[in-house]
Amino acid sequence: QAQLEESGGGLVQAGGSLRLSCVPSGRTLSDHVMGWFRQAPGKERKFVAGSFRSSNNTYYADSVKGRFTISRDNAKNTVYLQMNSLKPEDSAVYSCAARRGLILSVNEKDYDAWGQGTQVTVSS
Repeated sequence: QAQLEESGGGLVQAGGSLRLSCVPSGRTLSDHVMGWFRQAPGKERKFVAGSFRSSNNTYYADSVKGRFTISRDNAKNTVYLQMNSLKPEDSAVYSCAARRGLILSVNEKDYDAWGQGTQVTVSS
């Protein structure tokens, strides 16, 4: 059973926007570093964006820098991924992940809780 629940995926045209949401079940968001990863068909899962426990500190993969924004609302126990200027190569299953502690990691093996993922498809 997934410990985090994502929503907000869908089909969008190139240049469009989507906002993904992630809610951890049974966990307090403020205790966790949060990450978004994506996996395209036939490819490895890759880090997209991460948020330290303070949402003012974030980190992005070069491929999405300037287009995607990760944010969190600890009061709502929700983390978001705002995706703008979407490209067909952004199409993938997007998953959020949680990691206890203070260190943000781009390595999926360092995260101990995952959602089932939400599909994002960008048409050209």
